[in-house]
Amino acid sequence: MPAGTITVMIDGTPPDTIGPAALLKLQTWLSPAFPVGAFGYSHGLEAAIAAGLLRRADDCADWIETLLVHGSGWNDLVLLAAAHRAAMAGDAGALTEVAELAGALSGSAERRRETAELGSAFAAAAAPWGSGTVEAMAYPVAVGALAARESVPLGAAATAFAHAFAANLLSVCVRLVPLGQREAVAILHQLEPVLVETARRAATSTLDDLGSATILSDIQAMRHETLETRLFRT
Repeated sequence: MPAGTITVMIDGTPPDTIGPAALLKLQTWLSPAFPVGAFGYSHGLEAAIAAGLLRRADDCADWIETLLVHGSGWNDLVLLAAAHRAAMAGDAGALTEVAELAGALSGSAERRRETAELGSAFAAAAAPWGSGTVEAMAYPVAVGALAARESVPLGAAATAFAHAFAANLLSVCVRLVPLGQREAVAILHQLEPVLVETARRAATSTLDDLGSATILSDIQAMRHETLETRLFRT
């Protein structure tokens, strides 16, 4: 193994070897400090909490896990993987198709707005990695494409994206449930096996694996559009 690399073993699959430079890129792109404004989007959680569907830590953990395994979190990871493969192959047409599909899969106006605005902000913030490195497109597609172009392995990118997805939703719970920060950290720890396994599956997925069964989350995302008092954009 080359010096200065970190090997991440994902549940018995071949090791995903990521060098320090690639690791730093992921930590930067998916850090809460990266200026995409993710903190302003609740992904429908605000409406769910207002409806009394999430009242304690277990509710939050179950909701986020379900999104990752069966819902929008899973679809985002599949789209990220498809975008990564298209960018690695230099197939601009395939990448455009994935981007268009990502927009079409949005189950509500706010979900579409969320992924589009986060993607545009990500593309703008990614300018230091080269002009035109990534176009403004749905958020997971933009992340997947940039990761490929910067030689960041797919498995590592999917794992980091899944963690960022869960962490951002937990930050919503901290502010609205309310949930203590220590409880939020405990939930992230609890979700580690889920994050690893979901990222592993996504890294070997195809677009045929897209699918969502989180109807309640989709309904709450729609209801948020008419919520009278709200702190979040979605």
